[in-house]
Amino acid sequence: MARSGSGNSLEGLAAEIIACRKCPRLVEYREEVARRKRRAFQEQDYWGRPVPGYGDPEAHLVIVGLAPAAHGANRTGRMFTGDGPRGAGDTLMRALHRLGLANIPYSRDRNDGLCLRGVFLTAVVRCAPPGNRPTPSEIANCLPYLVRELRLLGEARALLALGRVAFDGCLRALGALGVETPKPKPAFAHGVCYRLGRYWLVASYHPSRQNTQTGRLSEEAFLEAVAAAKGLAGL
Repeated sequence: MARSGSGNSLEGLAAEIIACRKCPRLVEYREEVARRKRRAFQEQDYWGRPVPGYGDPEAHLVIVGLAPAAHGANRTGRMFTGDGPRGAGDTLMRALHRLGLANIPYSRDRNDGLCLRGVFLTAVVRCAPPGNRPTPSEIANCLPYLVRELRLLGEARALLALGRVAFDGCLRALGALGVETPKPKPAFAHGVCYRLGRYWLVASYHPSRQNTQTGRLSEEAFLEAVAAAKGLAGL
């Protein structure tokens, strides 16, 4: 599998993603957030650009989220990074660490020493959207990046979709790769698993504060979904 030099490598694709300006609304929002900053981060330089995928290029498990958080990955430049101890990133890292797939149980910044084993982190949309709600056209503009990542991640065997938008995005990406999707379309529900071609698709509620602090998603229920995806990926 190619890993360097062009858009036909993970590094080349990452560079292409970082330079993307396809969606004017998202460009304006991500850059405005980076200029204004949150009070707690006034002394920091925000990334303020699209966020590429991150992780093991030989990953068997691909974890797909919705989009970068405005003051998380849009600030740090790394997926699921910087949204605090109760944010989705640290909830995910605690699960990955407990399962032996991450060397530390948190994700604070690009220099925190995080190393993932057999896992690649990505999202359906690469720019932070206003209200965390990308439009259908913005999702359509960004989805080819996920398709290309999956082509380059030749060892991937399982996708863990965090939330309904990510789940639908994974189905569309697999369809673009020629994977036949059964009809009726697989339904989203926490913990369900579907065999689609050579991939397993596992669904989970997103580990956002909105879900974890309201009790919709417990840490143990999330861990069970990640563990199921790990097992199906053969890790």
